[in-house]
Amino acid sequence: MQQAKRVAKNTGFLYARMGITVFISLYSTRLILDALGVDDFGIFNLVGGAIAMLTFLNNAMSGATQRFMSFAEGEGNLQKQKNIFNVSIVLHLITSILVVVLLEFVGYFLFNGILTIPVERIEAAKLIFHFLIASTFFTIISVPYDAVINAHENMFLVAILGILEALIKLAIAFYITNTAFDKLIMYGLLMALLTIVLLIIKQIYCNKKYDEVKISIKKYYNKKLFSEMTSFAGWSFLGSTSSMLSFYGQGLVLNMFFGTVVNAAQGVASQVGGQLSSFSGTMLKALNPIIAKSEGSGNRDLMFKATFMGSKLAFFLLMILSIPVIIEMPSIFNFWLKKVPDYTIIFCRLLLIKLLLDQINTNLTTLIAAVGDIKKYQIIVSIVYILPILITFVLFKIGFPPYSIYIIFIIFSIVAGFTNIYFSKKVANLPANFFLKQVVLRVFLAFIISLGVAILPLSLIKEGLLRLIIVFSVSLIASVITIWHIGLTKKEKIYFKDFTKSIKNKYYQK
Repeated sequence: MQQAKRVAKNTGFLYARMGITVFISLYSTRLILDALGVDDFGIFNLVGGAIAMLTFLNNAMSGATQRFMSFAEGEGNLQKQKNIFNVSIVLHLITSILVVVLLEFVGYFLFNGILTIPVERIEAAKLIFHFLIASTFFTIISVPYDAVINAHENMFLVAILGILEALIKLAIAFYITNTAFDKLIMYGLLMALLTIVLLIIKQIYCNKKYDEVKISIKKYYNKKLFSEMTSFAGWSFLGSTSSMLSFYGQGLVLNMFFGTVVNAAQGVASQVGGQLSSFSGTMLKALNPIIAKSEGSGNRDLMFKATFMGSKLAFFLLMILSIPVIIEMPSIFNFWLKKVPDYTIIFCRLLLIKLLLDQINTNLTTLIAAVGDIKKYQIIVSIVYILPILITFVLFKIGFPPYSIYIIFIIFSIVAGFTNIYFSKKVANLPANFFLKQVVLRVFLAFIISLGVAILPLSLIKEGLLRLIIVFSVSLIASVITIWHIGLTKKEKIYFKDFTKSIKNKYYQK
């Protein structure tokens, strides 16, 4: 129960952040799209959008380092934590140099025959790409600090930095709207600088706050640990890189066949999907350290419970938000944006379906990483990540529409799900049939029933603000009822009631 309270407290910090940052971020996107225009916004999401890709890479890499940190903390071994931190510093310094060299090499080919960018904006796009490379270096070398913060479950700091980031982005959006300089170039420069500033703050905080954050390579370097972490990080990096390339490849393939206007639609869809999925991702961020610590302390039963509940709750949190958005997306975009790029609505709907499927898989990935046997898993997953891009390229060649890319990715999300279940059973003896019955089947039924009920007002009320409010209300009520009666088991209901009661008692005692 103590762990549950800690998860609830950390989740509370992160959701407080979300409550503040979501609307700020969405309003900032409206300002930026209006200031840059569809073409320049598409260019930024094609080239400078790789900065967002780096955030994903940073999270994936910090997850690998965090696994070792959390595992050692579960063992209660401070000396080992210091060793892990220093080995991680060396490992990520080497990685950052290699990635920067690779990006410079790839950049030459991107701007000489691959990217479809108006001639007059090529130089601006190149500058944005170099801003990206500069921020890449700082992003990667700061991974050990992110891992320490997550391993200590310091979600209060994460929340504060998230709010600060959102406010600075809003300030950047206002500046871009009114600046006399090239808006695209200034936006790329300021976004890169923001990344560097936030990461420096993390480094300073960790140096002052945590005992294991003591850089002394000579004293704490451990050759055996370096070999173990290099192997683990290397296979994790393979999976992370293939996933990153898959993410960035979507924009690249769309650009090659349909131009920057479709990239703008993809950028808006990614913004919506990112903001909505961050609600479930926030909960998982608070829960994931428990999984690694449980394996470190030898408590695999707790690890399974955290994995099952995490998969369910992540899906349900996104489901509650996604169903009304999927249904009323045309109205939402008319209220939100002055001009909606073509294909934006169908992109968003399909992306949200894919993200819902991904929620079921995410905790299984954490479980496999916690056990540590990831070589074969990462090889198979890398293939699953890359294949959709290759298949989509062929489909576009023979004339399929732009939204086909999301349908292909939905299919491969299902493939990835079964892959994760198979490897979870293989490396950790996960009860696969129990997971399919108690998690996958229950969340699927809850989603279908809630969606069916939430659609009913469409046949009774004309499109407008009133129908939007009614759909959101009906969807919320239907989702809560189906989650309680179909989504949760009897034990989970009892646990939830006991947990709620303990929180109330603690509150009233104060």
